[in-house]
Amino acid sequence: MTRPPASTDQDLGEILLAFAAFAVLCILVLSFPPRLVEPDDYAYRASIVAMTQGHLLTLSTAQVHALAARLARSGGGPPVIAQWVQLSSGRWISEKDPGYPFLAAPFQLLGVIRWAPLCYGALGCLGLFFGARRWLGRFGGAAAVGLFCSSGAALLFAWRDYMPTFTEASLIAAGSGALLWAVLAAEAGSRPRTWAGLLGFVALEAAVFVRYTDIVVLGCAVVAVVTAWRLRAARLPSAALGWWLGSVALFGAGAALFDDVVYGGPVKSGYSPGEIVFSLGAVLPNLRLMPAHLIEAMPMLVLGLVALVWMAGRWVRLREPAGEPAALARRDFAVGLALAASWFSVWGLYAAYTWTAQLFGSTLQVVRFYVPAIGAISLLGAWLVVRVPRRASLAAVASAAVVVTMFGLGVWSFSTMREFRLPPPRTDVTSLPFLAAEDLEFP
Repeated sequence: MTRPPASTDQDLGEILLAFAAFAVLCILVLSFPPRLVEPDDYAYRASIVAMTQGHLLTLSTAQVHALAARLARSGGGPPVIAQWVQLSSGRWISEKDPGYPFLAAPFQLLGVIRWAPLCYGALGCLGLFFGARRWLGRFGGAAAVGLFCSSGAALLFAWRDYMPTFTEASLIAAGSGALLWAVLAAEAGSRPRTWAGLLGFVALEAAVFVRYTDIVVLGCAVVAVVTAWRLRAARLPSAALGWWLGSVALFGAGAALFDDVVYGGPVKSGYSPGEIVFSLGAVLPNLRLMPAHLIEAMPMLVLGLVALVWMAGRWVRLREPAGEPAALARRDFAVGLALAASWFSVWGLYAAYTWTAQLFGSTLQVVRFYVPAIGAISLLGAWLVVRVPRRASLAAVASAAVVVTMFGLGVWSFSTMREFRLPPPRTDVTSLPFLAAEDLEFP
């Protein structure tokens, strides 16, 4: 198997290209003033601001009123908090999954909330760079980072600083890249592989805490590393696997305990029963409605699909012969299957989501549930532009051309989606008694 060569001027050039792609994303995102677009933005903003004031989980009725009045005065919006619910204890909490406020509150406290998704995006790019470069060799890392940063969905949700979507996608990208490096870096020592894989699983677990449905990605990662260990395909140390699976088990127990303490049950959340519904009856309507939205927001998905077909064809053609080309085809197909499982587990789950199957909603509203897969899609797309050309120089040209084209499409879709805005929520707390805002303080 070939591995990336030692550091050279060309390696430095690839690093600079990846950095340039991320810098372009940051410049585009920061060039436009932020805006609260949906009720979700208001709900997350309230949780994050409350957390900076020492209220980590719940608020009393008076505190909810005071917080709403304060936010209305300082940042615009109505004097209510959207999408918060009252617990049986009488206290209030956001119905949204609780992870993102913990990740964003330090940035809010420092007054740099706009940098929260971008900083986690940098972690995602770092994981993708090293994972793709270890898998694909030179230009693989830059291609994966460029594709990740170029989509309109990435630009849109990195711009929406109070939404967790780009952060969770970045955490999944970081975790996927770290695990890819840990599994494939057979020449590295046991300790670096153990630590890299552990950090990868921690990133995936953090993504699950941000959005509980991301547990399907975590499950795919567990299956992938256990399969690689059982087949002895990657010579994974047993101790490394123990640490990784132990981390997942510890996270699962901690999340169940958190939900039990806060929501009253180990598998409960802030959503009321029946509010979030998945049904097989929604699959066909979603298959009719979603492709146009997804291609507009993430055009590199076409590259990912072509890459999967091409990998499968190479595997069928070369699976019998011996030698390095056949071994490379088998390895690429195995990695491609693992990435496809991560991608389609998310998209397959939300293909059954009844809310997106209805005949309303803009691309901005409905595409966010599919964004966590952009890391896996970027890795698959990078394989296509790096592996298919026969010569390294052609791979470099193809990577640059594809990334520039994707950025052009991404800027167009970002500009289109950014114009959409729902009217501010009128009220979600009608059961609260009237309290004069000027008589309340939110310390």
